[in-house]
Amino acid sequence: MSPAASPLEILTPAEMARADALAVAAGIPVTRLMEAAGRAVARAAMRRFRPVRTLVLAGPGNNGGDGYVAARLLEQAGWPVAVAALAPPRDGAAAVAAARWRGPLRPFAPVEAARAGLVIDAVFGAGLARPVEGLVAATLAAAGGPVLAVDMPSGLDGATGQVLGHASQAALSVTFFRRKPGHLLLPGRALCGEVVLADIGLPAAVLAEVAPRCAHNQPGLWRLPPLQPDAHKYGRGHVTVVAGAGMTGAARLAAAGARRGGAGLLTLLAPDRRSAEVLRGGAPGVIVTEAPLEELLSDPRRAVWVIGPGLPAEAATLAQLRRVVVAGRAVVADAGALGAAAGDPAALSGCAVLTPHEGEFTRVFGAIGGDRLAAVRRAAATTGAVVLLKGPDTVIAAPDGRTAINDHAPAWLATGGTGDVLAGLIAALIGAGMAPFEAAAAGAWLHGEAGFACGEGLLAEDLAGRLAAARLRACGVSVAAARG
Repeated sequence: MSPAASPLEILTPAEMARADALAVAAGIPVTRLMEAAGRAVARAAMRRFRPVRTLVLAGPGNNGGDGYVAARLLEQAGWPVAVAALAPPRDGAAAVAAARWRGPLRPFAPVEAARAGLVIDAVFGAGLARPVEGLVAATLAAAGGPVLAVDMPSGLDGATGQVLGHASQAALSVTFFRRKPGHLLLPGRALCGEVVLADIGLPAAVLAEVAPRCAHNQPGLWRLPPLQPDAHKYGRGHVTVVAGAGMTGAARLAAAGARRGGAGLLTLLAPDRRSAEVLRGGAPGVIVTEAPLEELLSDPRRAVWVIGPGLPAEAATLAQLRRVVVAGRAVVADAGALGAAAGDPAALSGCAVLTPHEGEFTRVFGAIGGDRLAAVRRAAATTGAVVLLKGPDTVIAAPDGRTAINDHAPAWLATGGTGDVLAGLIAALIGAGMAPFEAAAAGAWLHGEAGFACGEGLLAEDLAGRLAAARLRACGVSVAAARG
């Protein structure tokens, strides 16, 4: 059993609209869905907050309709509730919900929001396409107490997590059926506060027709290869890390990530005798060689390579990478290899996985812009490689358009060398038989899990020692149970 229990699929606002339409076509009335959504909002409010003067800011669409339902149910529970409508509902289920509201109405104005002990933001949903400005922005900004957002704070683009004009900080966001990208991508993730995912009665069967291409990166998205009773070191994968002369520590960190990530054998390819001597002073289980690249490539068991950590961003690094790719090996490219390909993404074609941070990504592929998912998808399609864009909202994209968003990472991973460990870890997972997309996604989650276990004050060299426990956690097995 996976340690994560929430659904994996992430729906764009357009896909969510499609899911709603399919449910209605299957005979589920919109009014029933709206009642369920409003009930979920009311329950979340009652669980999180004490009864206080509550103002529901209602828009003219279905998001506002959810707000009217929540207002009615909270009032029935004895809460002091009023509704401020931006505009009357246009028609349909929202109009029905508004007609059932018999409680007080207030002007849609900043002064009213300032008086409230709780503001329920039911103005616009995740599908907003225009900036929130003027009266709406001023009223939301004037909230005198915490904000509970219906779906997500008004002003957030549900597809990208970007702010359109103004979006207020929510303490709690209640969304329905499946999360949207904006719940996981920054700055949206931070502005949503705690996210409650509510079941409102949409059948899971609609997902087959919607066919979402984005997932929340959790262990259920991938499965770590089990270690078979007849396993041997070559069967577990032989990872080769190309080391540089000036920053041998980066290669050693990648080697540690690969070894603790499950690689059966690890070779460090040193550029010269002096570097080899330094590297041989490290972990005793690492093979260090100065042999020519072609000699190592003649051994087909050396199937996975890490190229970039500690290497200079120069043509010679790219030349090495191209020779390994042409030889048919799986390459995880990071750091110096990415720097050497600045402005030339075609130079990275044929790699298995690229692991840039934002600066490296921008130098190779150009500005990310406001749509992080789209930018990483384009990069993957351009190179034919899985691209893992590192950050607090890591995005992994495959050339076929599949994406995953990883939010399972502590802030203290932001320190030098942790990316080298990640590159080695991903290489080990590929060596164990995982496909590049699944290996990159699993590597990102395991890396974050190890980071959480290390705690604040983490150093890159601490991470590898926590990977074994992270693997057990991914399989749903506690360390204590494994020891028992």
